[in-house]
Amino acid sequence: MNKVIRSEGAPAAVGPYSQAISSGDLVFCSGQLGLDPATGRLAGGSAKEQVKRCLLNLEAVLSAAGLSMSDVVKTTIFLVDMEEFKDVNEAYAAFFDEDPPARSTVGVSTLPLGARVEVEAIASRR
Repeated sequence: MNKVIRSEGAPAAVGPYSQAISSGDLVFCSGQLGLDPATGRLAGGSAKEQVKRCLLNLEAVLSAAGLSMSDVVKTTIFLVDMEEFKDVNEAYAAFFDEDPPARSTVGVSTLPLGARVEVEAIASRR
């Protein structure tokens, strides 16, 4: 049975989707933009600033599901400018300092609301 996960600590969905869905032992987190949930605005102009907020938003969604970042098994990063890849990696590493999850990074031409980066995740209840 699937269960919708909602967190007040992350921005509400900007479209017809859930922040996350729990299905069996897995939690599928929708892509998070670097939106500050208190203001609804992007957290800075660079991908490095925004990815920090993306990951804080993912933490909030995972917490609502009873999980943490250590339960993440796969992430996908969508990045508007691959020139920011190194900076994004630096900010990302602070959230996954030990045994980081599998990951893909995809270059995209645009993201919603003018964001520079978006991060989605899959977590597992081990």
